[in-house]
Amino acid sequence: MDTLQVGDVSLTRIPHIEHWTLTATEFFPDMNPGTWTEHRDRLAPAHWNPATEQVRIAVQTWLLRSDDRLVLVDTGLSAATTRPNAPAGGDLPAALAAVGVTPRDIDLVICTHLHADHVGWNTRPDGDGGWTPTFPLARYLFSEPDLRFFHPDTLVEQPGRSAAVFTESIEPVLRAGRADIWDNTHTIDGSLRIDLAPGHTPGTGVVTVDSAGDRALLVGDLLHSPAQFWEPQASSCFCHAPRQAAQTRQQILGRAADLDALVIPAHFAGERAMRIRRDGTRFTPQADHRAFGGGHRP
Repeated sequence: MDTLQVGDVSLTRIPHIEHWTLTATEFFPDMNPGTWTEHRDRLAPAHWNPATEQVRIAVQTWLLRSDDRLVLVDTGLSAATTRPNAPAGGDLPAALAAVGVTPRDIDLVICTHLHADHVGWNTRPDGDGGWTPTFPLARYLFSEPDLRFFHPDTLVEQPGRSAAVFTESIEPVLRAGRADIWDNTHTIDGSLRIDLAPGHTPGTGVVTVDSAGDRALLVGDLLHSPAQFWEPQASSCFCHAPRQAAQTRQQILGRAADLDALVIPAHFAGERAMRIRRDGTRFTPQADHRAFGGGHRP
């Protein structure tokens, strides 16, 4: 497992799967195709395959140890849930067991947003044809704008698939009384905070880790590829409000550069976290790989 330290908070990457997805043009319809070849040395082969032009995506969970609590950021995909046209998920409880953690040890589950690949292990089958929270003692953080947007009564995006996600992965947590609903900003503890960063979904959140003078931003699907550092105006085809997503991305990346904060996206293969510097309206990932300390490059 990859573990990095941000002040007094440790962050351990729990891998699910990695797979080749859409071509770069399909994934980022507004991006200049020349960006991929111009930055080929940083994008290939970990993030992009020049031969097929496909983008490589990881599905992963982050396990945070903060203030003597165990916090999960996103729960990935589960093979037990209904996810049409989605790859089979990993076994999150087994992956946690590999680092000595059981589902009952988890104190908090943060869902950066409510897309299928971020909430799959929120629940597990209960044996009677229903669903129950996988982490029975944890509180779950859901943003109010995403709950409203993805509710089956008002859903406008992929109604069949997204309704199944809500029924299997969200509603059982609400019914069990394990959810805490937030909006705008929410302080988690002395080192962790989540802030609304709309665009990819209305209720997407960015988790800030601020501890002992060091900082990191877990930005969820604000980014899907390092190519967006050089073209932050280019949103993915999965963003519900692409222009708003681009504005939010510019703002959050600017904050990360100004604070010298690690940027930790949800889906980066290869380098999992990067520091960046401003380059006009663009950003350049740093090459020293301080993300994992000691020059280690995952």
